[in-house]
Amino acid sequence: MWLLRPPGVYAPQSDTGTLVDELLREPSLPGARVLDVGTGSGAVALAAARAGAADVTAVDISSRAVLAARLNAVLRRARVRVLRGDLALPVGHRRFEIIVSNPPYVPSPSDRLPHRGPARSWAAGRTGRLLVDRLCAEAPPLLAPGGVLLMVHSGLCGAEKTVAQLEEAGLEAEVTARRTIPYGPVMRRLAPWLEAGGLVEPGQEHEELVVVRAVRSR
Repeated sequence: MWLLRPPGVYAPQSDTGTLVDELLREPSLPGARVLDVGTGSGAVALAAARAGAADVTAVDISSRAVLAARLNAVLRRARVRVLRGDLALPVGHRRFEIIVSNPPYVPSPSDRLPHRGPARSWAAGRTGRLLVDRLCAEAPPLLAPGGVLLMVHSGLCGAEKTVAQLEEAGLEAEVTARRTIPYGPVMRRLAPWLEAGGLVEPGQEHEELVVVRAVRSR
């Protein structure tokens, strides 16, 4: 779908589409309470609303992203509540049947997260896990019994580590989707640094996306 996207707001790409595909496979989506963490332009939240979710909340730390998501919801007459804040902090102790997230996950030379600019939507520290690790800790308590967390990130971050952390938090977790895509502009620019650090093979031009699905059984 066409979305309004001001400069600096993440443009929906292959990771967004892969996450939406997995979300639409969830049988509990119609009538569910859904939380989209790191909504960007609102693409995943809008897909949830369009598929019949009863209550959709979207959160982003970027004021531009919040504005874009709100405008996109209005333009599509979608009932999506958009809040500004750090990960899921704005929702307090609310519970959700489904939590989705496409967090920043690209390994980057600095462990200091950027506070502004386009890099804010992708830079995630030297391991690419600064936000992924936080979500693994902060999302499980927000799931209702039987609730599902769907998170997409690069295989460079370590899908096995994400699964292990979510299982340590009491969820049943597994990788449910894998997709190999060509490097985009950011990965091409970072390729020399990634190769020097042994994170990718010399001359590598593709990366794998993974979706981790985790269920709170009780």
